This record gives sequence, structure tokens and C-alpha cells, in this order.
Amino acid sequence: MSISSLWPTPPGSNARIPTTDWIFEDPHSKALLAEIEQIAPSDASVLISGKTGTGKELIARYIHSRSLRRHGPFVTVTCGAFSEMLIDAELFGHENRAFPGAFGTQTGRFEEANGGTLYLDEINDLNIPIQTKLLRVLKDKEVLRLGGHKGIAIDIRVLASTTSEVEALVSSGKFREDLYYRINVVTLDILRLSERPGDIIPLARYFIKEYSRQLNYSGGTLTPDAEQALVNYPWPGNVRELENVIHRTMLGLDGGAIDSAKLRFPVRHNVRHEPEKAIQVPATQGGNGLELLGRAIRALCDERVHDLDQLIEKTTVNEVFRYCHYNQSETARLLGVNRNVVRARLARSGELAELRRTPKDDAHDELPKEEDS
Repeated sequence: MSISSLWPTPPGSNARIPTTDWIFEDPHSKALLAEIEQIAPSDASVLISGKTGTGKELIARYIHSRSLRRHGPFVTVTCGAFSEMLIDAELFGHENRAFPGAFGTQTGRFEEANGGTLYLDEINDLNIPIQTKLLRVLKDKEVLRLGGHKGIAIDIRVLASTTSEVEALVSSGKFREDLYYRINVVTLDILRLSERPGDIIPLARYFIKEYSRQLNYSGGTLTPDAEQALVNYPWPGNVRELENVIHRTMLGLDGGAIDSAKLRFPVRHNVRHEPEKAIQVPATQGGNGLELLGRAIRALCDERVHDLDQLIEKTTVNEVFRYCHYNQSETARLLGVNRNVVRARLARSGELAELRRTPKDDAHDELPKEEDS
């Protein structure tokens, strides 16, 4: 189960209608809900900003469910999940033989969302040429398929999300200013889970209930010390990390109430608080992490490890990928390289093989060759 599965689906409908009792308990979240209730019935474009795992798609789905388009389709596009050629065909569709491998006519996501809502996740991942075509579609309210000669009228509402500061991308020329103002009629900033602590326990109880049902458990209540531990944890992975912690905890549960000792936090949570591993080095050397990295590399040199450069590169990319909860865009930003570089390295190391068997945000993508960052 993922956090996007929290919206129940009514019988005979493909639209998830969200319930909000479990997530809007914190005062900040209640204020956000009040703002959403005001803007949802309109057709205004909305830009939803927030860190990975904060529930941006959940917010988009809730806006759709409260709009006049709620009986129409809700179509999601993960903008960073496709190569530059594929995102063009994915968004706008293509005619037969529009490009090599294009057999038959295919409708794009804009056409699929006609009469409903199109949600563009990580819109900042779109390149400038695609941004230009997107702007034209939003202005003209019609889409031209690749290889086509006649525009197709569409009626959609666009919601978009980003984990980046789009204003900075506009200033650096990486995002079109006119497109930014076109999609940014309303901005919703989703706080980190640690910044809305009133949501933590209601969310944890919700996940306990859901996983108890899935795992056929009975009970599963949190003791006061467990609740305190959950509130005190920093939640760098936000709601998604909370769900993972509860899932791991439920898998190892042997009955009874859930106290703090039974909560299965990530290992890094424990390592972070081990004072005996702290090493004091000058700030100019990069801090403890860089010193530890240097020691590890020297140890590998002592062991005469073959292909050391490739090993370090592979390990670095894979570990950062896992740290970023398997989000390639976040991994690229943290490493400071092009996203295609990250994807090529992950593919070469085999890290994507398991994800391909269970497609998520990178489904239907091609594996690009590595480019210079």
C-alpha cells in the first residue's frame, strides 16, 4: 500500500474520493483545508509545492474531488519518469508512424483528462521545449498530436506539483516565466510532517488500522511512550516514511499494544544518536561525513579493491537513491548531477531492475545513455 491508496474508490467509479478526517488534525493542516475548500470549486490552476512524501498528489486528488469536475477523469503524469522523447508523446499523443516505433494512433494524457483534471507531478522536470508546447496547449485549449496536422479541443483543469523552488528555476532560465504564472494562479505549500505534528498520531493510527486489516491482525494500539516517540522523530521522509515505519512495525508485531521499543525506525535514526561514533574535524574538511568517507576509501585502498572508482560511484548513487526514497529527481538534486546521469547509473548497477518489475513513477520509460552533468 502507498499513501496514494488512502483514498477509497466508490463502486463503479475510477475516481478516488478522499476522506480528510485522518490527515487534517494539525492547525496548519486545517488552515490548508480551509484554503482548499475555497479554491477547489473553481477552474484555477494550482501549484502544489512540498518535499517528497508530504502527500502532494493526495492534495491534488482532494481538490479534484471537491471541484465541479469531480465526475470527470483525474489523470496523473509523473513528468520526471519519461525520457525527453517519450514525455512529448505521453502528454500530447501521436499519430501512426509519427516517429520510429510509433505504430497506431495514441491519445495523450491531455486528451485522456478532457472534462476533468490533469495533474503534472514534478513539473519542474520538463525541459524548455516541452514547457513551450505545454504553454501553447494551455493558452489555445487544444492539443496537437505528434505527427498530426489538426488541433484537438480540450477542456481540462491543470494541477501541478514541485519539490523545487520554481522561482529559482525561473531566475536561472530553466523554467519559463510565462508558464510559471500560467500554472501558479494559486500556490499551496505543503509543510513537512515534522512541521505539522498534530497529524502524526492520527496518521499513525490510520496506517495501523489499514495494515492490521491487510495482515489480519487484531488490535494494535499505541502506548503513550510510542506516541511520544513518533512525535519526537524528525520524519525526513514525511508521510511516506511514517507509513513505512508503521508497516515494518506491524510485520514484526507479536500481539499486544505497540510501545516505543516495538517501533521500527530506520537504522539511521539510531546511528545519528550514537555519540561514540562522532568525530570532531574542522568545518573546512567537510564535517564528520567527509572524514568518515575518507577513512572508508583509504581502507578500500588498503584492501586493494579492484575497480575502486566504479565501486564508489555505484555505492554512492545507490545509497543516495535509497536515502531519497527511490525518487530519481531528489537523488539528482542531492548529487548535483543531471537526472539522466542518475538514471543511467542506476540502470547500469541493476538498481532499477526490481522497480521495473513493480512499476511506479518510472513506468514506460526508456533507459537513456549517460550524459555529462
